[in-house]
Amino acid sequence: METIETLKAEIKKLSSQAVQAKMDLHDLSEELPTNWERIPEMAQKTFQIYEKLIVAKQKLAALGG
Repeated sequence: METIETLKAEIKKLSSQAVQAKMDLHDLSEELPTNWERIPEMAQKTFQIYEKLIVAKQKLAALGG
C-alpha cells in the first residue's frame, strides 16, 4: 500500500522526468529533419512518463493528499 508521502515523492520524481522528456522532445523537434527517426521513440517515452505521472496524481487524490 502506497502512502501519501511515498506518492508525493514519486510524483516529484515523475514530474522532473516529465519536464526532461518534454524538453528532449522539444529539442528533437527543433533539430528536424535531423534525427527524425527518433520521433516515435521520444514521443512514446514522453507519453509513458506523463501517463505514470497522471496515475500517481490520481492515486494521491484518492488517498486525500
